[in-house]
Amino acid sequence: MLSADLQHLIVTKERKEMLRTANGLEGFTIHATDGPIGHVKDFYFDDEARVVRYLVVDAGSWLSNRKVLISPIAIGQVNWAESTLSVSISKEQVKNSPNIDTDKPVSRQYEMEYFGYYGYYPYYWGDSDLWGTSAYQATLLMGLGHARAGVEPHTVDAERARLARDVDQHRNDDPHLRSGNAVMKYHIEATDGDIGHVQGLLLDEETWAIRYLIVDTSNWWLGHQVLVSPQWIQGMNWSARTVSINLTREGVRGAPRYNPARTLDRQEEIRLHDHHRRSGYWARKVELENPEFHVIGSVRRETAYKSLDGVMPGK
Repeated sequence: MLSADLQHLIVTKERKEMLRTANGLEGFTIHATDGPIGHVKDFYFDDEARVVRYLVVDAGSWLSNRKVLISPIAIGQVNWAESTLSVSISKEQVKNSPNIDTDKPVSRQYEMEYFGYYGYYPYYWGDSDLWGTSAYQATLLMGLGHARAGVEPHTVDAERARLARDVDQHRNDDPHLRSGNAVMKYHIEATDGDIGHVQGLLLDEETWAIRYLIVDTSNWWLGHQVLVSPQWIQGMNWSARTVSINLTREGVRGAPRYNPARTLDRQEEIRLHDHHRRSGYWARKVELENPEFHVIGSVRRETAYKSLDGVMPGK
């Protein structure tokens, strides 16, 4: 078990990020540096890292109703009250960006063309990084920001060469990108039967990670919604449109109910994970000597410590 001090630290640590419904992003207006681009119609998420990689935006009449992709790298301020998103690219950049057929899977080749056009580095290739941890560093390395103080030019050149080798190594990988709209209504199967269907997704507004599937249990347990963490998913059958989870129906029935009218707080999350006897995603920042918790490779060790208590080990 965790020590009382560590339990208190995890429970009482101020939470800066909020969880938002992915469905709520639909219709958001995207504002470029020089005017509106269009409205969010869908998003693509990485089905391995379970994180949003692109927003699909309908540019409207100014661009012949063309669909364009916007990476979270470009996203600045999100105004949830006014349903607007500000991005750090211009309308001209969007106009000249690589065309995408949103009715077809996004290929790694397209991603290479897209990232090359905007000057981004797809640092998550071969890894499962979330946004909000190393995205800023990656964009600086590719020349989107000002040179970092104290970094010699030859160091930057060497790093760019390494990044170029990484890109070449992963050019034929499966990007594992799926449409967020497409997974709605997927059936959720517990270890002993069906429990309902996907009603929505809860996103971490800082990292764009999918933290929970919102499951409507009406076909089995009338009038209820429950949350399922992606960590509890055993598999997804895309052709059968099903998601298998390693929970029982009885376990789901006894779990805290989800109330969409309220903002989910950390206390409620802890109660949910305690009920299922599972560690929370926030607990991956804790050392392995705490047996209820485990470290997940998508969070770098130094980042994990910083986000837990603001202090690096040994500092």
